[in-house]
Formats: sequence, structure tokens, C-alpha cells
Amino acid sequence: MIYVHVPFCHRKCTYCAFYSKVESGKWKVESYVDALLKEMEVRKGEQAHPIKTVYFGGGTPSILPVDQLTRIVEGLHRCFDLSQVEEMTLEANPEDLTPDYLSALRRLGFNRLSIGVQSLDDRVLRMLNRRHTAQQALEAVEAAHRAGFENISVDFIFGLPEISTFNFQLSTLVTHVSAYALTVEPGTALAVQVEQGRVTLPDEDEVVRQYHELHRLFEAAGFRQYEVSNYARPGYESKHNSRYWDRTPYLGLGPAAHSFDGKHRRWNVSDVAAYTKVLNDLKALKDPKDLSQEETLTATDAYNELLMTALRTVRGLPVSAVPEEEKKKLQPYLDCSWLVLQDGFYRPTPEGLLHADGMAASLFV
Repeated sequence: MIYVHVPFCHRKCTYCAFYSKVESGKWKVESYVDALLKEMEVRKGEQAHPIKTVYFGGGTPSILPVDQLTRIVEGLHRCFDLSQVEEMTLEANPEDLTPDYLSALRRLGFNRLSIGVQSLDDRVLRMLNRRHTAQQALEAVEAAHRAGFENISVDFIFGLPEISTFNFQLSTLVTHVSAYALTVEPGTALAVQVEQGRVTLPDEDEVVRQYHELHRLFEAAGFRQYEVSNYARPGYESKHNSRYWDRTPYLGLGPAAHSFDGKHRRWNVSDVAAYTKVLNDLKALKDPKDLSQEETLTATDAYNELLMTALRTVRGLPVSAVPEEEKKKLQPYLDCSWLVLQDGFYRPTPEGLLHADGMAASLFV
């Protein structure tokens, strides 16, 4: 699978700690695309596994004009075999999804959208520094549906001063929902606002209550939880993200993008200027690794990663993957019903999913 990182945004959301830059000129986007195409040429021999999914994430990929997006998609086809791709996703903000833009996405082969709705409360959207309104979010979903997108995901944030409602109008048109708890990351605008007392966030008990309420709303609307933060109608689970959780190798392109070949993790420099400079002057690129850093995973690293990913999914952790001497560590979670043994897997219960990260960390070797 291939991940393409688009590191530009119209503006920075208050909570965002991902690497991105506020786009301030057409030349920056063009220079980034030039470099991205050159990275594809440099790395086109790396992806040995059949490519089943392509995912454009960010940042805000829908910030890209159609001509530049076309260049990227054509470059992918030129450098990689995409004949087996089943799912091609673009992350988008509602205000970017005009009818013409949606039609262009369909022509380019995108068959899945992930729309950053975040909330259907305009006051909350302003607090988060989002550019769209609740009405624009609803209209974007409807426009995507009219354009022929049958696989539409929306993002929601909970852990806010007031819970976001899951609008029935959305529930009838979307096939997938990602719901994330708002976290205060160091260095973000939100962290400053909380420190200064300008924003007061709910306590842990209220966050848990909101989680359960949203879970109930999603389930009632026909969605089934398949990972801590993800719900889907049957057959519409994200193929791309599901492969991260089962540790399928993937190739990451773009500044700050990560790659994994089964034994090594690699990450590109988190700097658009440095990324474009080294790639747009290929004489400086004596080795592809000049662009990135890499680590080799030990058997312990691989096992701990498996714990972190598998215990976030309803499928769970294969019993066969757990060394005999480690199985006793799982017994307390079976006793308190955070895990159940079923069909050869330690499967998290709904309560267990809520504590998945802490549970996994306690099992690290």
C-alpha cells in the first residue's frame, strides 16, 4: 500500500500536532509536487508487495488544485503497478469539495473520501479554528454522494466541552465514521488556550461518557465498531488503515511520511523546504536514505507493536502470537472482562477497547 503525505493546510487547527504548513503560495505546492514525483522515481523499486490501497493524507490533500493532483496520480501510475488497487482515499475538508472538484476526483480514480467534519456545532468548529460550518459539512457529504462516491467516511472529535451530535442526515449517507478523543498536545494552540484558562475541557469521566454515548449513536445508526476509533457499515471498513493494524508493509511518500517493509521503519524529513531541496537537486541525493532516517525492528519491537495494534481492534490478538511465558500477563484482563478468548484470539470487549493503549503498554516485554 502507498501513503502520500500532503503537508499543507489553509490554516492550522488548534489541536493539530501533525506536521503541516499553512500554504502560502502556488510555487510552494508546485515545488512540493516536483519533489514528490522525483521521490517516486527514486523509490519505485521498493514496493515489492501488490499495492491494494492508496491513501492521500495530510495536512489537507484537498488543498491541492486539480492540475497538481493529476500530476501526482499520473506519477503514481508511472512508477508503481496500481492495477490491483481496491481503495483510493483522499482526506478532504468540507469547504474544498465543490461539484467540479468532486468530479475531478472521480475521474482520477478516487473511490473513497475521508471528510474532516469534526463537529456539527458551529461554536465548537470556531473554537477548533476550522474553516467550515456545520451546514457546509452536511452539504459536502451530500455533494460527494451526488458525485458518485459510495464510500464516504467522516471524522468526529469528542472530549469537547459539549458532545458532538451525530446527525441523522449524515448517518444515512456515510459508510464509515472515525471518532477521536480530543487530546492536548504540547506546542499546539489548544495547549496554550488550556494553560491560559481560555478553554476548559471536560474531565476523564465526561470524556468516557461521551465515548459511550457516541458508541450508542453509531451502533443505532447501523455502524459497527472494528477498531477503537473506527466504525463502519458492514463491508466498508477502511482497507488501508486495517492493513496498518495488521502490520502490512507500506510505502510512505512526501515530507514526514513513514514507511515499513516488515523489518524496518523509515521516516522522511519533517520539513518541506529540506525535502524539496534534496529531491529537486538529485545530485545531492547520493543515497535514497539521505532523505530519511531508519530503524531496524528487533523481535521485541515487533511483538510490542503487535500488542499496540492488535488490541485496538475487535479482531484482537492471535493467541498463537503470544509466547507461553507471556500469557499469564493477559489473565487479569480476562478476569475483569476487558478481554475474552474467542476463536483463537484475545478479543477486547467494548470496555477493553476503551483501555486498549494502557492494556497493551502493561504487556510490553
